[in-house]
Amino acid sequence: MFENLSEKLDKAFKVLKGKGSISEINVAQTMKEIRKALLSADVDFKTAKSFTAIVKEKALGQKVLTAIDPGQLLTKIMKDELAELMGSEQSEINLTGSPSVILIAGLQGSGKTTFAGKLALHLKSKKNKRPLLVAGDVYRPAAIDQIGVLAEQVGVDVFQDRENKNPVEIAQNAIKHAKTNGHNVVIVDTAGRLAVDEKMMSEIAAIKSAANPGEILFVVDSMTGQDAVNTAKAFNDILNFDGVVLTKLDGDTRGGAALTIRSVVDKPIKFIGTSEKMDGLDIFHPDRMASRILGMGDVISLVERAQQQFDEEEARKIQKKIAKNQFGFDDFLKQIQQVKKMGNIKDLAGMIPGMGKTMKDVDDDAFKGIEAIIHSMTKEERKDPKVLNGNRKKRIAMGSGTTVVEVNQLIKQFSQMGKMMKMMQGGGAKQMMQMMKDGGAMPGMK
Repeated sequence: MFENLSEKLDKAFKVLKGKGSISEINVAQTMKEIRKALLSADVDFKTAKSFTAIVKEKALGQKVLTAIDPGQLLTKIMKDELAELMGSEQSEINLTGSPSVILIAGLQGSGKTTFAGKLALHLKSKKNKRPLLVAGDVYRPAAIDQIGVLAEQVGVDVFQDRENKNPVEIAQNAIKHAKTNGHNVVIVDTAGRLAVDEKMMSEIAAIKSAANPGEILFVVDSMTGQDAVNTAKAFNDILNFDGVVLTKLDGDTRGGAALTIRSVVDKPIKFIGTSEKMDGLDIFHPDRMASRILGMGDVISLVERAQQQFDEEEARKIQKKIAKNQFGFDDFLKQIQQVKKMGNIKDLAGMIPGMGKTMKDVDDDAFKGIEAIIHSMTKEERKDPKVLNGNRKKRIAMGSGTTVVEVNQLIKQFSQMGKMMKMMQGGGAKQMMQMMKDGGAMPGMK
């Protein structure tokens, strides 16, 4: 995410490369490039100008120690100011009330309904809640079916009333249903429009008044840039919502909405959508996002994702196999599946300091070549790679659509990984990421 912005900011910092100290001239040059980078990311001019003025003032006010590189100092100032611009601190969702009522608002196509399903899964698995999804969009017939499908996918109940065309009554009846059936959270999905209109605003205001939600979340398609910020302002004037959700951050996102929306509506970004999968929802941490934008990685989030997929029982089995030199390619495949569950490879690489640039061309099919090679092996070969002679390797290469060189490369790196894992403790996903950091891409990861 934000690859273009990150690249342009990196180029801006090169103005200070090799400089012995920060001066009025070289800071002014750097700020000019940073302002251009922000504007190209669809940050509005006023915000970009104000931001660079603050960074410049703080940079010139610093007494640079001889041990500190001017570029590093400016990067630190930029990180702090970017985090401040996006909200400084993480903001929790409000779950007061019995049941807690959460109202979801936004334009059509912003990802409201999908987010409602993701939020239900998040509250169920992370907060131990029993959520009820409510089909409150009475204008788009597919929306009722969609939320029903999502509810089934994440294993929660759904309230649907196809005959009722009054969204206010549907919300009220859903809350009554939740109280009767032991649901402690009600998530109301509302109708969207292609653009802000008076009817839409009156309707969403009426639902708010009737449902009395403890939390109103405005869902924004982050790929729409400043249009998303303008829409957020219009909704906030009517709803006074509590927080923002940025969806589709795994797409071609320039970053303008994320960097600007807090300063315009003065409401925190609470969640971000990181993939189309139902578990592709992250709590928004401004400081971590600032680090990622500047190419500094986000190791904390990476470890958190690894821990979510970490299977202690499976790890113990793997450790026993490693200790007995019985770790085979079938076990390796399981570790790949753990990594894939953590998210797309490009996103994960961006969390490792310095890895985002080297793996910017890697896609979600990064492991396809590796999996093809392993699936072309016999059970004996997967269990004991030592039996892999020249003829076997040729057969595997033909069966997987790869070359003998790639097969040899995988076997070599598999051997290195086995040695490394023997020296380390913990889950397979963590070792896989360490291996990628130290040794680069494996065969098939183009």
